[in-house]
Amino acid sequence: MAEGLDGARRKPCPTAPISLPNRTGRLASAPRMPSPHGLLARLRRLLIGAPRDVEDRSIFHKLALVPLLAWIGLGSDALSSCAYGPEEAFKFLHGNEYLALPLAVATALTVCLLAAAYSALIESFPTGGGYGVATRMLGRHTGLVAGSALILDYVFTIAISLAAAAAAFFSLLPKDLAWMVPWSAGGGIALLTILNLRGVREPIYVLAPAFAVFLVVHALLIGAGIVLQVPHAPEVARDLGSGFVDGWQGLGALGMLTLFIGAFVIGGGTYTGIEAVSNGLPLLREPRVANAKRTLLYISVSLATVAAGLIICYLLWDIRPQDGRTMNASLAMAVFAGWPGGTALVWCAMISAAALLIAAAQAGFVGGPRVVANMAVDGWMPRKYAALSERLTTGNAVLIMAYGAVLAIIVTGGGIEQLVVVYAISVFLTFFLSMLGMLRFWVRMKRGSPKRRRRIALFATAAFVCGLVLAHACVNHHHGALIAGGAILVIVVGGILINGHYRGVTMSLLKLYRQLEDIPVATTTDPGPVDPKLPVAAILVSGYNGIGIHTVLNAMRSFPGHFHGVVFLSVGVIDSGSFKGEDAVDELHRKVDGDLARYVQLARSQGLPATSASAMGTDIVDEAEALCLQVAKDFPRTTFFAGKVVFRNETWYHRWLHNDAALALLRRLQLAGRVVVVLPARLS
Repeated sequence: MAEGLDGARRKPCPTAPISLPNRTGRLASAPRMPSPHGLLARLRRLLIGAPRDVEDRSIFHKLALVPLLAWIGLGSDALSSCAYGPEEAFKFLHGNEYLALPLAVATALTVCLLAAAYSALIESFPTGGGYGVATRMLGRHTGLVAGSALILDYVFTIAISLAAAAAAFFSLLPKDLAWMVPWSAGGGIALLTILNLRGVREPIYVLAPAFAVFLVVHALLIGAGIVLQVPHAPEVARDLGSGFVDGWQGLGALGMLTLFIGAFVIGGGTYTGIEAVSNGLPLLREPRVANAKRTLLYISVSLATVAAGLIICYLLWDIRPQDGRTMNASLAMAVFAGWPGGTALVWCAMISAAALLIAAAQAGFVGGPRVVANMAVDGWMPRKYAALSERLTTGNAVLIMAYGAVLAIIVTGGGIEQLVVVYAISVFLTFFLSMLGMLRFWVRMKRGSPKRRRRIALFATAAFVCGLVLAHACVNHHHGALIAGGAILVIVVGGILINGHYRGVTMSLLKLYRQLEDIPVATTTDPGPVDPKLPVAAILVSGYNGIGIHTVLNAMRSFPGHFHGVVFLSVGVIDSGSFKGEDAVDELHRKVDGDLARYVQLARSQGLPATSASAMGTDIVDEAEALCLQVAKDFPRTTFFAGKVVFRNETWYHRWLHNDAALALLRRLQLAGRVVVVLPARLS
């Protein structure tokens, strides 16, 4: 089978109708859904769910998210950062709490600035996100850096969210149980991995109640925290004034500014998650741009309110860090003390925060695999990571996110302070490159274009803020910067090597077989239909290209005069690059219909009767096996041919980067008693 075999299900040629397998449901009354065999297969079906029907035109609509669900699934990352972002920023002030009020204002304004910038980005690049913008506007390799930073961002989203969730929960338990935090985070990763292998919407439905409880309880906490301190406002104002004067005299203007920027930077985790909407745009229901902007509005308002409100409440209630207890837990205990059911409210606040942090980790599982899959489609990652599972999720990329998160927790020991620095650096590198790309986009826009000046001002301001945060974090947090830079460098170098390999293979194949594409094809020859009683060659092809033509000619040359007809077979693999809308499947059908028709025409020009058949799904081997066995029933004297790229000196990475679909199909068809010939396409 040709490397990278793709295509879509097509109607058989009318000269020789073939009863195609009915798993897609187009030419049969009911789709074929094979029952799982064996204990492990049944357990997997129980945990992950039954396969979805890719031919169902309503499936994308069913899987897509409305703004409310997107707010939960994508915005939980942003809102849950209130469990650690404001606390880390406030703790950095080190007794200079008089800067807390401007810090709260700066936090809210930054959230609004980034939300406005990403809302404008979505208008101009409705399918790009930060990775797409950087690739298009700043170059492929800059896009690779942005994509690598995004992957690290989502990996640390999962790690820090689950570590913070465990810390929030264990804040209410005896301190000697704190050692369980990293283990609890690891268990959360395993649970979310299973949920996300089932699909995108399922975990959102599970976590929606916790999201609602968090909003209600924290609205009550912040509102009561501010209102109950109104009688003490004059005293707090005097303390702030005297603290500011002392700070001015002790630190000076430059020292106060440095301290303020440091707190602002260390709280950078607060602003994360805003970019998730642009990266996860294909997951939203149509009209996507309008729904994405509405989702961003929900996220920005809720995040700015909760983050700024918590910082103000820390100041008003004089909350200080305590070992084994988060500042949010201390605040809840202080505000709800003496209330009827106050203890229950404290538990609700902490448990809902922990649950929302789990939802935030879920946002990492939603956005991260999209970035990995998009980079795989562009050739920066192994192409198998763009493949969809039978549940129409990027299952391989989900597992990559899980492995990365486990590694992050192991390296940092699950410590929030270490995780948040690496997290902030990766996030703001992505922010900076995205804002820089959009700034260039609007600078190059024709003068006089509507919104040009406002967009330039918006993206210039956002790029300056993000660049300031990024530079400060790298200079003042060497250890975290080294971890982040090292991880991004590993991904970038790996992407360059993988892309270079794929480009080299493609160029070698083009060089070897380009001349075959110029074979003249007669259009008037009609040798008649394929006779099912005579020997037939069934050739699996992937697109009309040199390697496919090589397989056809080599099959005829190897068995001269033996075959009296040809059946061309193709399997349409729906991956993340093609599954982007309700019409995506039909578009893929139309594209490959033309390719198979050209193969049929080529065979007829050589005097051979020919027809074609195809199937479509997410697993190339399963679909090819079913298609071949069905064709074998219609043409009992069939010999199957497939092409495979063969490297002269094959290594482990060749097997990792290239699928072995031909060999896997060979084994399955041989077990079914069919004759299969794998023809090599040799490369050095």
